[in-house]
Amino acid sequence: MKVTVIGTGYVGLVAGVCFADAGHNVTCVDLPAKIELLNKGQIPIYEPGLEDLLEQAKARLVFTTDLPAAVRSAQVVFIAVGTPEKADGSADLGPTLSVIDGICQAANEKKFVVLKSTVPVGTAKKLRAHCAERCKFPLEIVSNPEFLKEGAAIEDFLRPDRVVIGCSSTEAETVMRELYDPFVKNGNPILFMDNTSAEMTKYAANAFLSVKISFINELALLADELGADINQVRKGFTSDRRINPAFFHPGVGFGGSCFPKDVKALVHTGRAAGVAMDVVQAADEVNDRQKLVLYERMKKHFGDLSGKTIAMWGLAFKPRTDDVREAPALYLIEKLVAAGARVRAYDPVAAETARAATKTPFEITSTALEALKGADALAIVTEWNEFRTPDLEQIKALLKSPVVFDGRNVLDPEKAKRAGLAYYCIGRQSLTIGKS
Repeated sequence: MKVTVIGTGYVGLVAGVCFADAGHNVTCVDLPAKIELLNKGQIPIYEPGLEDLLEQAKARLVFTTDLPAAVRSAQVVFIAVGTPEKADGSADLGPTLSVIDGICQAANEKKFVVLKSTVPVGTAKKLRAHCAERCKFPLEIVSNPEFLKEGAAIEDFLRPDRVVIGCSSTEAETVMRELYDPFVKNGNPILFMDNTSAEMTKYAANAFLSVKISFINELALLADELGADINQVRKGFTSDRRINPAFFHPGVGFGGSCFPKDVKALVHTGRAAGVAMDVVQAADEVNDRQKLVLYERMKKHFGDLSGKTIAMWGLAFKPRTDDVREAPALYLIEKLVAAGARVRAYDPVAAETARAATKTPFEITSTALEALKGADALAIVTEWNEFRTPDLEQIKALLKSPVVFDGRNVLDPEKAKRAGLAYYCIGRQSLTIGKS
């Protein structure tokens, strides 16, 4: 099948490469800067496995800036452009509408236009009317939300838990089933439903996962005050077979391009419909507070942070990605620098994206150990594997004062204690120095 994907970010590029790997002929469209890189064999994002898969599928991939030609050559056109957050929390559909108008102008026959981007509930209905007024040929709007985890996006696309498709005709069902059949040979379902339900499914999934994260983070803070161990608490309540343990891991809050934006968008959608999304809004508020937990603990430990140097391990919002959008690390850097501290940070892949994402000055080092030299404390903000088993004696030797603020609970409190480190973590303070 001939497929066009408009937008080559995390979603669009992964989708295009995976469809090409499955045997479809794919044209990817974007702005000149990205297309120039891709045509040179350079990938503008970091995603494990993507480079190898692109090389494997390159015979069926075309990268171009020519949207009209790409639309005319395809039977199915995916839209995977951004839907950035507006000041009021709603999603900005400007880029999507611009692409839709381009498709309307270029279409030379019936097309299936697939919304891969996360769009507000009700968008497909609005676009259907929008296209009917502007296009000479029928454009069927299909909703196909993505459920890709950055850092595991290739695996998620090739072996999805489910594929959600919202459409209004058996013809669209047939086309979409042909596209996705190669990826569901494991028996996982393709779920067909109406467009509005498909759009809402995406928000429901991300909002629920956000609620789980904020719930465990709030419990962890209570555990710290009461002397409980959140890991034991988590094992205890998730042993109930009704409660899935995934995403119940305390830390310094969620970030990235999806959860924060989608939570706010769902709250805005509810408000517009006259339905208060109180649980979802609370999750967002808890997350905002959680991002500053390490900062508050540093203030309590040191008193005055002015003149202190803080080594930071991790800048990306999660491991296995270079994405720093809404990353807790950037919030922490901003607060520390505003308090007069100096930040010296290391991340395996996200250093440059972090530098470009903030105007707050901080130093980047080429190794994790280099960040420690002479620092007053270490803050662990992203749970990269290489941070899980460091030489604790070496950490103590390199730091000016032996203090670690572990925002992801990657270290063993007892081992940190034996190494002579003052160790602060999330929900396990009963196990650290100074706690009984």
